[in-house]
Amino acid sequence: MASFDYVIIDQKGKEKKGSMEGDNVQKVTSALKAEGWIPISVKEQTLLTKDINLEIGNGIKPRDLSVFCRQITSILGAGVTVISALQMLSEQTEKKQMQHAIKEVQSSVERGETLASSMVMPKEVFPPILVNMVEAGEASGSLETAFERMAVHFEKEAKLKSMIKQAMVYPLVICVVAIAAICVMMTVVVPNFIGMFEDMDTELPAITQLVVNISNFMVQKWWLLLGIAILIIVGFTAFKKSAFGSEFLGRVALKLPLFGGLIIKSSSARLTRTLSTLITAGIPLLEALQITARTMDNIIVKNCLQNASEEVARGVPLSKPLQYSGIFPPLVYQMIGIGEETGNMEGMMDKVADYYDEEVEAATKALTSVLEPLVIVILALIVGVIIMAIMSPMFSLYSNIENA
Repeated sequence: MASFDYVIIDQKGKEKKGSMEGDNVQKVTSALKAEGWIPISVKEQTLLTKDINLEIGNGIKPRDLSVFCRQITSILGAGVTVISALQMLSEQTEKKQMQHAIKEVQSSVERGETLASSMVMPKEVFPPILVNMVEAGEASGSLETAFERMAVHFEKEAKLKSMIKQAMVYPLVICVVAIAAICVMMTVVVPNFIGMFEDMDTELPAITQLVVNISNFMVQKWWLLLGIAILIIVGFTAFKKSAFGSEFLGRVALKLPLFGGLIIKSSSARLTRTLSTLITAGIPLLEALQITARTMDNIIVKNCLQNASEEVARGVPLSKPLQYSGIFPPLVYQMIGIGEETGNMEGMMDKVADYYDEEVEAATKALTSVLEPLVIVILALIVGVIIMAIMSPMFSLYSNIENA
């Protein structure tokens, strides 16, 4: 899917800007009209725009949202009005992005708009699941309960992201440090021995000659290596942002050893938890599916849920398209199927979400325990080869001296 910037007129006649993912301009326009908005312009994002959006973002994390929901739940529970609660939160919140967003919401509510409609912002500071839950809470008179549920939801989401991040960060840090050490060895240490090797006036072993050649290239052509690295980063970013590239990388990610299973388990936990939260609040299954699809990071999983929503709209039980997708484990669609038959989908999905939360935690620990020694061993071998290449000619020289 590509990303599109849009300008619309909302139901209150106000002009708003935002961005949305879609297959093409026509489908994005149709989606905007389905929201009751009047599209003025819809344009596909350029690479420059995407890079800026990627770099800046809204800076709001699940942990920030959980704190916001917890705080507003407590304040509303004390009998404080929504406007006063927002005023208090804007003064207490330290994070500038969140503070600015809360002030915007407060101003909008003071003008007479609903809290849910006020929380709809171009950069989606407040995600669709929160906006819809607030809308349902306002309609049913249970706004405090809605925020309480979302606090729990975002706490679990933050924990899930933290576990996945933990599994990735430590091996990545080891790799970066080790690669930096290797670069220092090749550009500083090895060149100091090259003059010594030349003075020996003997043929160097193949491994030593290879290391010397690589070292000379890195020292003399560092600008070329830097340029190649920049081109690779820019090219990969452009490829990842293209419709074909995002789908290709999404499929590859799901099939990667160790990582693929972790992605599927985390997606299963997020799917069932988000759906359960929305359905419990009284949001229709079809709308809940569309909202849940937008929370998915992997484009293949996102497309799967969007296709599932189309099947559900035709009257097909949700468990069927999930089963036929071949992405989700049997436990997911089997438990959802049982929930559909018994009329207790929320309860079944809660159990599945709890199960896969535990599975993700176990998988991240296993992944870390495998990756850490693997990365260390591989990099130790590389450093060992460099050291051996440096020492080998010296051993040969000493051996020749002794024989002489």
